[in-house]
Amino acid sequence: MALSGSVLVLRALGLGDLLTAVPALRALRAAYPDRRLVLAAPEPLRGLVESIDAVDELLPTAGLGDLRPPGHPPELAVNLHGKGPESIRDLLATRPDTLFTHRHPDFPDHPGPEWRADLHEVDRWCRLLEYHGLTADRTALLLPPPPVPAPVPGAVVVHPGAAAPARRWPAERFARVARELAADGRPVVITGSRAELPLANSVAAQAGLAPSAVFAGRTDLAGLAALVAAAALVVCGDTGVGHLATAYGTPSVLLFGPTPPRTWGPPAGARHHIALWAGTTGDPLGPQPDPGLLQLGPEHVLTAASEVIGKGAHHG
Repeated sequence: MALSGSVLVLRALGLGDLLTAVPALRALRAAYPDRRLVLAAPEPLRGLVESIDAVDELLPTAGLGDLRPPGHPPELAVNLHGKGPESIRDLLATRPDTLFTHRHPDFPDHPGPEWRADLHEVDRWCRLLEYHGLTADRTALLLPPPPVPAPVPGAVVVHPGAAAPARRWPAERFARVARELAADGRPVVITGSRAELPLANSVAAQAGLAPSAVFAGRTDLAGLAALVAAAALVVCGDTGVGHLATAYGTPSVLLFGPTPPRTWGPPAGARHHIALWAGTTGDPLGPQPDPGLLQLGPEHVLTAASEVIGKGAHHG
């Protein structure tokens, strides 16, 4: 397809959502190298968006219903946000010549693949583009190192928070992992958002770490990315920080539940990432830690960390 204008992509979601869409964004760039690719995504992600070689411009968009039409209608609009109908309506309001989206019965004039809940998030968006004749490389996940230096190079990054309670492993378990990794002589830092500062302080205190080890609320996204990119190991749940570890090739131990790693985990063949999962699924928006997640004990994480470190795993 020959385009004479811009390509508008909607992905107004979070950190992990952005990073799992990188192969699709790069596929669009490869297909339309002379077109301006505009990504509608939240403003706080700007620093990472600017490091993605496929994107020319960020159009700040907080979520569905917030998409501001660009100055000129795009030649192509691409729905990497969801299956509709809200996301489809948002994009059609920009009056694109062509729309790439999943099939939805409310929009019979816009063909697309059927939505499949069992797909990995990276695969989902690559398949959407392949349906429309593009070629996508699912392994094109890596980002260049951040332009800012890491405050603690070579640290073990422990990130105990998660967006939903169902994905939050207990603080005392993170504390035991942090304490034992620190006892081995490795610098350990605790990360999180400003809202997660009480959780991070609790983990650090239980682990016997100094207050200076807590970086929750002290770093913006660029600083967090720099910490992860330069880390020796990342330990976290099913969160955006785990996707940062994938993006920078940083060795990681990731705790999954209630969502299986086959849909949101690191690349299956990446030996420097270990995804732990009890084999059960549940409600990802549940109000309590998922029972399957609670089947994972600190000894499982420490064994996996030892395995990754014992391999001499380095950045992929």
